[in-house]
Amino acid sequence: MSLAVTLASGSASRRALLTAAGVSAEAVAPNVDEDSYRTAMRADGVSVRDQAMQLAEMKAIRVSQSRPGLVIGGDQMLALDEEAFDKPRDLAEAKSHLIRLSGKSHTLETAIVVCEEGRSVWRHLARPKLTMRTLSPEFIDDYVARCGDTLLTTVGAYQLESHGAQLFSRIEGDYFSILGLPLLPLLDYLRVRKVLPQ
Repeated sequence: MSLAVTLASGSASRRALLTAAGVSAEAVAPNVDEDSYRTAMRADGVSVRDQAMQLAEMKAIRVSQSRPGLVIGGDQMLALDEEAFDKPRDLAEAKSHLIRLSGKSHTLETAIVVCEEGRSVWRHLARPKLTMRTLSPEFIDDYVARCGDTLLTTVGAYQLESHGAQLFSRIEGDYFSILGLPLLPLLDYLRVRKVLPQ
């Protein structure tokens, strides 16, 4: 009998990526106070990549303690010169993020952890690098107005799968990781665990 797979996330994009790839996974919100943990880690000087990894693991462990099979936890943080960007709280902050990212390169620290019976059994960190073209103030205003509240769902205030493609001059790294899930290494692991056929 194949292992059950649970996604410890409320992220619609992560669930959609798994479903499209043929992975049947129930999504369960991990009920983790991410803001408090992020604040504590930053106060302790934890690197952006380690913040993402620790949060991904925390979510997976939390759900894995009460769910059978494999539990997938993920987290993504944007790092600009080692400064972490969180999802914007409102459209004014989304605009501010785009102004600061304009003309610069940033990294998306995209962590994924699989837990089983309350312990971590596999982890992966993808680090796609994106270079944003220099954006005019008029373009930013129009972009924010056009995309609206959808910008509040991503750390960089962009969605590469839609109008966000217009923001960039260069992208290094795989598309799935940019969307928040390093899908190809995860599928490899699920094949090893015989959740998916070889």
